[in-house]
Amino acid sequence: MKLAPCHPLLFLVTGLVWLMLASVIGVALFLAMMLGHPLPAVLRHFHVHGALVGGVVQVIVGMMLASGERSKSHPVLFAAINVGTIGMLAGFWWGYTLAVAVAGLLVLLALLSLLGEALRLARASVLSPPFHLGFFGLACLALFVGLGVGEAMALRLIPYEDIGQARLAHLHPTVLGFVTLTIMGAMHNLFPTIVNARLNNLLVAKLTFACFPVGIVLLITGFLLTQPAVQIVAGLIILAGTLLYAYNIGRTWVKAGRPRTTVSDHLTQGTVFLVICVVTGLLVELNYLWPTPNMQSYVPFGKLHLVAYTHLAMVGFILHTVFGVLSHLLPTTLAVERARSNKSRGPYLEELTGIVEQWRPVQVGALSLGTVGLVLVATLVWQFNLTSLPVHVATWASIGLLVLSLTLFAGKVGLLLTSRPT
Repeated sequence: MKLAPCHPLLFLVTGLVWLMLASVIGVALFLAMMLGHPLPAVLRHFHVHGALVGGVVQVIVGMMLASGERSKSHPVLFAAINVGTIGMLAGFWWGYTLAVAVAGLLVLLALLSLLGEALRLARASVLSPPFHLGFFGLACLALFVGLGVGEAMALRLIPYEDIGQARLAHLHPTVLGFVTLTIMGAMHNLFPTIVNARLNNLLVAKLTFACFPVGIVLLITGFLLTQPAVQIVAGLIILAGTLLYAYNIGRTWVKAGRPRTTVSDHLTQGTVFLVICVVTGLLVELNYLWPTPNMQSYVPFGKLHLVAYTHLAMVGFILHTVFGVLSHLLPTTLAVERARSNKSRGPYLEELTGIVEQWRPVQVGALSLGTVGLVLVATLVWQFNLTSLPVHVATWASIGLLVLSLTLFAGKVGLLLTSRPT
């Protein structure tokens, strides 16, 4: 069966390609920084915006579309997201901020067209609609706030002295508000389906939905008002919501018999990294709340430590989750689309699942250990300089593990796409 142009599967695969390209740039940036030969700063924009807009956002869009009419074509939406991403990167490369703003607006309009689909998915949730609709509504609002601040920065509407706070108000609503809220909302439906069990506790899920959005609103308020105390309170509320979420997912996994599959391993480890990331973020804020007499942070916190902290979220949580979701969606979508009859669909799905399960411990473990390795490198520089042997060994080991996991997953996706039902 031939797929329709701009089929939801194309969004998933194209988003993965963006993620892989952004990961390669990220590896190059990290190695160049560690070797003392930093690359042009514009490549950081390529890394961050390619991963988030072209990659993560497009995968989320593909997830939403795959849950609806799988055969429906979405050429305008596909073009808007990818042309908008390319336009932003080109604008950054040439230093033409108006092009960045126009391209960002194109992506924003494309995502606005999906509001109806998002509401439909929310109504189909296992949770009561009032809670779930509000949760997804806030996720969409956070995305528009984050993109709106980004537009204001690109159009130079924000004074230079406020750029630091504006960046925080741009990044956190997008990553913590939209991406994290969307993943958490989807996981309450998807994870029980994957492990073939009921969600552990609906009340705990509703408490999660009550804590997390309130914490995010307070956090953004604290950033805009430059109030560390408000940020600390917000961090504690977010931590409470995160722990409730992790408890619910963990107990669901235990009640399902602790299944060990590529999908469940990626998703559960991504949940663990989310908890670690939120705890680390709270400690970072506390570190700046009580400065030393010379007005520096209590514990030295530099660029490398910021890289390690942000990648607990970007690699540990988001990439684990994306790999888990794609490991589930790609085989099921391909089986439905390519196998016409139920008789052939079952064996074909088993064949595709077998591909996904190959080298599972290596793929999942390398991604986790590589992420922890980045933290180890940042920790070592408190005792050793960048040219020391321990730092270089930890750096190359971490990068090697991350590249190994990315290569294995990319190879599996290639095998899935080229496999045909017999």
